[in-house]
Amino acid sequence: MKKPRILVLRAAGTNCDLETADACTQAGGAPERVHIDLIRAGRARLMDYDILVLPGGYSYGDDLGAGRILANQLKLHIKELRNFVRLGRPVLGISNGFQALVKTGLLPVAHASEQTAGFTANDSGLFEARWVHLRLNTQSSCLFFKGLPEMIELPVAHGEGKLVLRSPRQLEDLKKNKSIAMQYVSDDGKLAGYPANPNGSVFNIAALSNPEGNCLGLMPHPERYISKFQHPNWTRQTFVKAGVGLELFRNAVDYCRG
Repeated sequence: MKKPRILVLRAAGTNCDLETADACTQAGGAPERVHIDLIRAGRARLMDYDILVLPGGYSYGDDLGAGRILANQLKLHIKELRNFVRLGRPVLGISNGFQALVKTGLLPVAHASEQTAGFTANDSGLFEARWVHLRLNTQSSCLFFKGLPEMIELPVAHGEGKLVLRSPRQLEDLKKNKSIAMQYVSDDGKLAGYPANPNGSVFNIAALSNPEGNCLGLMPHPERYISKFQHPNWTRQTFVKAGVGLELFRNAVDYCRG
């Protein structure tokens, strides 16, 4: 069976592309790590790929805000991006990639004409690098979540992960559209403040999906949990879904295979 081609897009400061590509390979895909400059030069084309992944890191040093410069590069130099999403091809933005997708306006609604959400510094004032409990929206149409349990764990690593919205009404729209794909919760599955919510995001939002379900952005790092051995309690924990991060990538690959 042909392996879906996966574009793992990188830029100056991206530093999670190797492990992201490895997760794509283990999921059955054929990833290629491509620098955005190659696309600008016409030496690579987004539409030649089945899946787009924007990995984590600190693109362009986050000098003008996390993901801001990368978002501008995407809007200026990858004109096919909105069409790629419109055609239903899977797009995954992880951490810095999530920040970039939001700042392009692709999330939470891909056809929005302007940016409607953003990110700011964690309420704690700290760089939060630890494991968190997450609750998936079982009503979401997100293709990446097929077969996953409602409660999972993934690691986070960010200093500017607090999601903010333009208006309170927008939160109601996100609920209505089932675009809130994942929330930070306590170990008993309830919404809670810090430290359960590592950054102070509104309504504990950890991930957003477009209403169609093929574009997902999340602050936690699924590529850092593709094996049970990566979990800090792997020797003494009974896993509901060990290496759950790998399933997100596998679902995208399986979706492209039909």
